[in-house]
Amino acid sequence: MTESGTEKDASQNSWLDRFTRWLLVEPRDKDELLEVLQDAHQRKLFDSEALSMLNGVFRVSEMRVRDIMIPRVQVVTIPHDAEMDKIISIVVESGHSRFPVTGDDPGEVVGVLLAKDLLAHVLKKQPVSLDKIMRQARFVPESKRLNILLREFRSHRNHMVMVVDEYGTAAGMVTIEDVLEQIVGKIEDEHDLDLEDFILRISDRKFTIKALTPIEEFNQYFTADFNTDDFDTVGGLISHQLGYVPKHGETITMNEFVFEVLHADKRRVHLFRLNLTQPDAQHDAAQS
Repeated sequence: MTESGTEKDASQNSWLDRFTRWLLVEPRDKDELLEVLQDAHQRKLFDSEALSMLNGVFRVSEMRVRDIMIPRVQVVTIPHDAEMDKIISIVVESGHSRFPVTGDDPGEVVGVLLAKDLLAHVLKKQPVSLDKIMRQARFVPESKRLNILLREFRSHRNHMVMVVDEYGTAAGMVTIEDVLEQIVGKIEDEHDLDLEDFILRISDRKFTIKALTPIEEFNQYFTADFNTDDFDTVGGLISHQLGYVPKHGETITMNEFVFEVLHADKRRVHLFRLNLTQPDAQHDAAQS
């Protein structure tokens, strides 16, 4: 056996000895365990992606629900008294599979609607009451640890929970996907906008628009002519037009463009749903 081969075997045996000791004896602290895992990665016993996921597991054990929850103002909800046509429109345009159902107070969640439950009745053209098909909502405190929540997701076979603050008011929402993303990284779907993208085409006349979309880029994409002298972004233009920051669910019509606020907080708008009302605009956008 060559000297280099002997050194390599000795090195591997040294690491294996350390790893075996870790298995047989509880590590003194997390840092010691992470050091062993980092050493294993450097010796190419597993790749960088595996190391990243292992680090993610440790993060999940330390993080709490409040660290990753989607704020209430950014959650797509369905009012309990909404007409069926409106409900179907929200479900189709948002692309989500689960929706909190709110009561008379927007901060009160009375249930959860699953798109698949609604679809079964729509396909059969059966009249149905939202109260009869929505499911019971689950609530967790902001302080709950993510590893415990993940265990509960698995045991209850539930994929979404509402987060409540110390006063029992809905503060936001967390899905099982949000927790898993802390381990495996961002899970993209066809309704997600890439970080560098401002405009997502849903259909010929429906788009998702970031509020930070530059007006110049918007004009070019839709062959529009909004003024770029005073404002740089679509969100800034619309807020100025209204004289205030619009809330979730508000609709603003400007020329042939109908903007519906999907995500917003008290300070600014984050995301719009855009509907085109004129065939010409539809054709221009489709060609972009």
